Amino acid sequence: MQTRVLGKDLSVSAVGLGCMGFSHGYGKPTEEKQAVLMLRQAVEMGYTFFDTAEVYGTSEDPHINEQLVGEALSPVRNQVVIATKFGLRFDFESGKVPLPLIPDSRPEAIKKSVEGSLKRLNTDHIDLYFQHRIDPKVSPEEVAGVMADLIREGKITHWGISEANEEYLRRANAVCPVTAVQNRYSMMARQYESLFPVLEELGVGFVAFSPMANGLLTGRYGKDDTFDPQYDYRAGMPQFTDEAMDQNRQLLALLHKMAEEKDATPAQISLAWMLCKKPWIVPIPGTRKTERMNENAKASEVSLTPAEVLALDEALDTMEMSAVFGGTPCKAKKMDTQTSK
Repeated sequence: MQTRVLGKDLSVSAVGLGCMGFSHGYGKPTEEKQAVLMLRQAVEMGYTFFDTAEVYGTSEDPHINEQLVGEALSPVRNQVVIATKFGLRFDFESGKVPLPLIPDSRPEAIKKSVEGSLKRLNTDHIDLYFQHRIDPKVSPEEVAGVMADLIREGKITHWGISEANEEYLRRANAVCPVTAVQNRYSMMARQYESLFPVLEELGVGFVAFSPMANGLLTGRYGKDDTFDPQYDYRAGMPQFTDEAMDQNRQLLALLHKMAEEKDATPAQISLAWMLCKKPWIVPIPGTRKTERMNENAKASEVSLTPAEVLALDEALDTMEMSAVFGGTPCKAKKMDTQTSK
């Protein structure tokens, strides 16, 4: 697979693997041995970038995803880049699905998290350590200061911010250079394109999660598909309702048409569209099927011209489409922007 550089010097495969779905959010967790096998198969396919988090798991074992990634990649640790995250915990007492998230980026919480992640990942360093969500009670300068300490200690080599905005990114980057922002991005969720000029200015990479709108843009789902509400968050996502399938008919037709022209699949077109926008965008689609993993990897071989990307953008700007899942809500107050300027 082709490679890309995030930030100044972090080389990763052009398409990364989002590992969350093996344990969390997209159905009953994959059997552990099977998940480890698939992760090792991903390495053989050319994936070198693997994304996990300390909260990707189940109520019985909330940290299982990091353990799976650690077990699978230990034999090839020096050949891969592992990203994990700190700063979130689930509100298991709410009784809601999806579970609400509580941000916690206090320095003491970060230091505890990094030690746990290093142990579970069976490694002496984390290649890319993301703040999972902004904590409104902790300033970006304080978080960045902790990241600088962890880099000096050799526990992490690069850091990033998930769901970052411009102000937070600039303030954090001024204290400790940020390697990447990881934000939701797809043909149905383009709000963070406004951040692209800032990323270019600062030399920060963009890691796109949910690049296929939680699977809708694969073109493989219709009105007859249902999801287990106990294990699969798609059961409550607006883009998978019958009404949404009607609203998104034009979008899916556009994907199928372009896929036919490029001898590709709709999933590959949805990834190639962002890969061909900027050389520092790296999508991290997740899957629990080997054939889909291989299909996603080959999206890096699909070439779209600037004119074709622009035509897709213009079509997306004007067509009807449904609401799309925007993330699990965090229970927190707004950040005091007057602190630690």
